[in-house]
Amino acid sequence: MEAVLDAVKRSTKGKNEARRLRVAGQIPAVVYGAQKAGDAAAPESVAVDPKPFMRILHSSSGLNTLITLKIAGGNAARVLVRNVQLDPVTQHLLHADFFRVNMDKKITVTVPVTLRGEARGVKVDGGVLDFVHREIEVEVLPAEIPNSIEIDVTDLGIGDAIHVRDVAANAAWTPVTDSDLMLVHIITIKVAEETPAEGAAAAPAGGAAEPEVAKKGKTDKDGDAKDAKGGDKKDDGKKKDDGKKKDDKKK
Repeated sequence: MEAVLDAVKRSTKGKNEARRLRVAGQIPAVVYGAQKAGDAAAPESVAVDPKPFMRILHSSSGLNTLITLKIAGGNAARVLVRNVQLDPVTQHLLHADFFRVNMDKKITVTVPVTLRGEARGVKVDGGVLDFVHREIEVEVLPAEIPNSIEIDVTDLGIGDAIHVRDVAANAAWTPVTDSDLMLVHIITIKVAEETPAEGAAAAPAGGAAEPEVAKKGKTDKDGDAKDAKGGDKKDDGKKKDDGKKKDDKKK
């Protein structure tokens, strides 16, 4: 996409000049880069109207919009936006940097990736689409910069993936990003099944299992203790009887 933006030269710089421009409804900007192939040019200070410039930034091509900057009293320049400065509170434009481009020389730009369609692996098989990388860095002529790189995911099934190399075939641009980089794939989410704790006994059909002590009654230890106690009492009784018999004989 191409756009036209008017600009005026400015001879003064500094914070006071920038403040004066903003009060007048403009923002300061700088144009730099070669005017011709191999011809380095000094940066040029200009001012632009932020309203039409903001419309360009919010267009489908955004920062990758090729702009014809018509400088009053100077030559028009084909530029790309290299940087913008925004007020952190109001988000109003404060400053912009433009870069002159040579229409016959490829440049490197970052292009967003968009998806089209609903993947079969999601719609039919219940998978999940994982959008791994949402932009690609490419090398391309200024006039052929794409607004976005669109991927049709309709035929993707479970386990299928699309890499940079898959979308670069027959494109007007050359990928700078690794060709093996995965952009999108369809995955399944495994849900772990809950298993009973180790050693836990299954409850009987009629209800919950009764406590072990309740079923058996008194434990063996309790019985042994009682027997031992009873035995002691018997021994004591026997000793008393023996002592009484001895006393009777003495008498």
